[in-house]
Amino acid sequence: MLQRHISSRLLDALADSPVVLLHGARQTGKSTLVQHITSTNHPARYLTLDDAAVLGAATADPAGFLAGIEGPIALDEVQRAPELFLAIKADVDRNRKPGRYLLTGSANVLMLPKLSESLAGRMEILPLWPLSQGEIAGKRESFIDMLFTDKPIKAIVASRDGPALIDRILRGGYPEAHRREAPSRRRAWFNSYISTILQRDVRDLANVEGLSAMPRLLALLASRIGSLLNQSEVSRSLSMPQTTLKRYMALLEATFLVQLLPAWSGNMGKRLVKSPKLYLNDTGLASSLVGQIDERALRQSQLLGPLAENFVVMELRKQANWSKTEPGLFHFRTLGGQEVDVVLESPSGDLVGIEVKTSATVGAGDFRGLQSLAEETGKRFHRGVMLYQGRETVPFGKNLHAVPMEALWQS
Repeated sequence: MLQRHISSRLLDALADSPVVLLHGARQTGKSTLVQHITSTNHPARYLTLDDAAVLGAATADPAGFLAGIEGPIALDEVQRAPELFLAIKADVDRNRKPGRYLLTGSANVLMLPKLSESLAGRMEILPLWPLSQGEIAGKRESFIDMLFTDKPIKAIVASRDGPALIDRILRGGYPEAHRREAPSRRRAWFNSYISTILQRDVRDLANVEGLSAMPRLLALLASRIGSLLNQSEVSRSLSMPQTTLKRYMALLEATFLVQLLPAWSGNMGKRLVKSPKLYLNDTGLASSLVGQIDERALRQSQLLGPLAENFVVMELRKQANWSKTEPGLFHFRTLGGQEVDVVLESPSGDLVGIEVKTSATVGAGDFRGLQSLAEETGKRFHRGVMLYQGRETVPFGKNLHAVPMEALWQS
C-alpha cells in the first residue's frame, strides 16, 4: 500500500471529532486507507454499504443497525444510505466520544444539504484525491509551504530520471489505472469506470433520465479543461436544455469528477459572480475521454497545454490538504485579458501566482500575467512562479522565477 499523505490529518481528526468523513471519487483508495487505519492506528468494525445485506440492514432500521455494533464503526460508501445520518446524529448527541464514526463517501455531502446539515458541528470532512506524484514516488511534497516562506526560492535543478511529464499526465493518479502499463488497458479501465459512476453513484444521488448524455457531456468538458466555464455554450453544443445541464453539472461535481476553480478578486462579492475555470479531477481520465492515450500523439496535440495545466491544478489541490499553509485556490483574469493559471491565497491573505508552460524555455513576456497580478495586489503579492519544462531555476525579476515542473513533487 502506498503511503497517503492525508493519513496524519485523518488520525488527528479521529482523535477529537466524533464523526470523520473521508470522501472522494470512487477508486481513489478510500476503502484501502480506511481498512489500513482501522487495522492499525484506530481499531474499528469495518462495514461497507456496497454489501447488499449491510445496506439492507442499515436502511431498514438505521438506529437498530448502529445500536447492534459495539465500539468505533467504519462505514464505507455511506452516501448509499442517507437514512443513517440522522441515526448517527442522535447517537453522537448521546455520546460525543471522539473517533466513534469513520465514514467514507463517493459523493460530496457538502452538496447534499440534508446530509451535511444533520451532522453540522459534529463531523470533520477530509477529501481523498487520486494519488499525488509525491505519493507515487514515496515523497511528501512541501512545494506550497516552500512558496509561502520568506526565504528566497529554493534553486531546484530538474533531474533527467523518472517519467516525463506527458507520461505522468496520461497515467493520472487513480491507483488501478496508474498500475496499467499499456495505454489501451488504461483506457479500458477508464471506460468501465465512467460506466460504473453513471450506473451507481449518479443513480444513488438522483433519479436522472437520459444518462446516455452524460458521457458526451464529460467528453465535451474534457476538451474544454483550463477554459472559463460557459454553460450557455456547452448547452448549445450538446443541444441540452440549460436546466438539464445544470443538474448534470451538479452531479458531476458531487461525484468529484468535475472541478471548478473560482476566480480571484480583492472584492469577495465579485468572486461569486466571475466565471470559474473548468478542470477534471484526473488527467488520466481527461486524456482518455478526449482520445489522447498515446504519448507521441499528445505531444503534438493542442490539448497538451490544457492537460498540463489541469495536472498542476490538481497536484496543488492535493497538496493543499496536507500543507501547513492550507491555501485557497483560484484563477486570475483582468478585463484586459491578462491571466494567471493558479492563485494560492493563504489564510492571512498572502498571494502566490503560478503559471504553467509546457516548453523548455521561457522569456520575460511569459511573466506578464504574474506582473499584472503583482501590480493589482501590491503588498499581498508574495511571489510568482512559472512552472516549465526546463531544468534550471531562473530569476526573472523581483519575486518572479521560472521553476522546473519537477519542483511540484520534489520540493
